[in-house]
Amino acid sequence: MHHTGGPGWRITTDTSAHLLLALYLHDVAGLDGAGLPAVCGADPPVRKADPRQLTAHVGGTRALRREWEQWWSLLIQEDAAAADALVPPAFPAFDASPALQKLLQAHFGAAMSWSSERVADYRLLAEEREASGKTKLVGQMVQDREMELGRDARGFELKFIELPLRERRAWYVEPDKVLLNQYLIDDEGSYRSFIQPIIELLV
Repeated sequence: MHHTGGPGWRITTDTSAHLLLALYLHDVAGLDGAGLPAVCGADPPVRKADPRQLTAHVGGTRALRREWEQWWSLLIQEDAAAADALVPPAFPAFDASPALQKLLQAHFGAAMSWSSERVADYRLLAEEREASGKTKLVGQMVQDREMELGRDARGFELKFIELPLRERRAWYVEPDKVLLNQYLIDDEGSYRSFIQPIIELLV
């Protein structure tokens, strides 16, 4: 995790093992366009496994999409109960979401392996970024905005959650989170185009 900040403001940047796990299940079930925000699929891509037979007796893919979207929303809100609910093999906390429960039972092992690999990849990426000085960019953007306004930033906290997403973009989840492609910062122009409006709003 990387921290940057100044008097009254703080920005943290990290990935999320729980969101990575949910992203794997999103992709393996082909839930394109699901969730708020409706993020794209992962890169490298996850091999799809048609969930229709798996969920046929518990509401089908329509129920699966709805249940996954509810879970995704809770995970983004960092709901502790949603994170603590992942208790294999039966996943009893998901009894009220039987289609998602079936998906978890079928793919949890692969999802855990995949998300662990992505976390390890991210740690290496974060070390390289720290060494190169790229992590200073967002702090510089705040300072530039302070100079432009002629005052210190208002108090705010912002959390960047970086994920290995196919699209190089960011999604602002009000009031204090940004989901973004973990390679977006490598393209400073694109990074600024997504992050600058959020900084201007908060500072």
